[in-house]
Amino acid sequence: MIERYTRPEMGKLWTLENKFRTWLEVELAICKAWAKLGKIPEAELKIILDKADFDLDRILAIEEQTKHDLIAFLTAVEEKVGPASRFIHLGCTSSDVVDTANSLLLVRAGRLILTNLNEVLNTLKKLSVQYKHLLTIGRTHGVHAEPTSFGLKMATFFAEFKRNRQRLEQAIENVRVGKISGAVGNYAHLDPKVEQIACALLGLKVDPISTQIIQRDRYAQFFTVLAILAAGIERLCVELRHLQRTEVLEVEEGFSKGQKGSSAMPHKKNPISAENLSGLARIVRSNSLAALENIALWHERDISHSSVERVIMPDSTILVHYMLWRLNNILTNLKINQENMAKNLKASFGLFYSQRILLALIEKGLPRQQAYELVQKQALACWEEKTPFENKIRTSPEISKYLSQQELDQLFDPNYYLRYADLILNRVLEEE
Repeated sequence: MIERYTRPEMGKLWTLENKFRTWLEVELAICKAWAKLGKIPEAELKIILDKADFDLDRILAIEEQTKHDLIAFLTAVEEKVGPASRFIHLGCTSSDVVDTANSLLLVRAGRLILTNLNEVLNTLKKLSVQYKHLLTIGRTHGVHAEPTSFGLKMATFFAEFKRNRQRLEQAIENVRVGKISGAVGNYAHLDPKVEQIACALLGLKVDPISTQIIQRDRYAQFFTVLAILAAGIERLCVELRHLQRTEVLEVEEGFSKGQKGSSAMPHKKNPISAENLSGLARIVRSNSLAALENIALWHERDISHSSVERVIMPDSTILVHYMLWRLNNILTNLKINQENMAKNLKASFGLFYSQRILLALIEKGLPRQQAYELVQKQALACWEEKTPFENKIRTSPEISKYLSQQELDQLFDPNYYLRYADLILNRVLEEE
């Protein structure tokens, strides 16, 4: 079931208007810092704070001539402020404003993503607790392995998304730095105290050392974390897609009234949301590679990173924000088919009990390889004869020599596989 995206705040964050508003926020913080140090008279600062503004269309018109967006921005602001504007951008280079503003934007974007991530975590937690004892077959290589619970399946994703939250929080903190240190980062025309004061006003830390830019390893970490998060979303979606296959059908995406699954086949109900998210994860991962390529720049800076960041900064943050929102909708509307889970447990004739029988024989003193061959012989016969594994074991003279019917009653108890479900889940939840 696809719902209309109702959280436009991330998109608004990356509008041209807001980009320039954030630049102005940085410029005004620098002016306040200079005023605190006595460089800008209080009367002039008041004029700047009262009048500093811009018209977006005017900036774009000026940029047509200057071919430089920061100069166009400053010119548009100067037209509003008047003579006092001579104090704006004092001693600064473009990257002092752009990179410091980028930090603000990335921090704000990261916090919006965290909000959606926390919602997904809450939903995964509910599913984990609700279905912790719902028996379902576990699969390795896509083949029946041993039983687990649907709740434990969800708990693995809950634990992973908690790690994603921790990584994102670290990445936000690492990118939460400002840089107001001049053309090559040596404060030639600035006072380091300006940087300290301005960054404090903006809620940023001071980058201990910078060139003309904040070094892009910080950005690379941020976008790599988004890529890991997107990969985690895809891992969950791939699981849901497999579980929705006709031959499995243990879960289904929500399907709203009037929804259509195929233009040709009226019966179709496809896992389209999970498939969409799998595709979007590829874009986010690709963007992280671009962020890594941005680390190595010429000397104190070149501008090759700028064009890349104009694309990946809004695209990756908007996509991940949307992906988490949509994933939460999938999970909250997920149909859990318990009957099919029970049916699928029986589809492999109970062969998942094979290791229990193997270990029981070993405990009776049989060499491992001998015990393995005895069990495998019966298991392979089950496939060929389509006979329940339990029947083959109970009627096998070779195995009956070692295991009584009473012992087999205990060995063929499916609840055995969930005896530590509470312990595992509590261990995951205790880390909250």
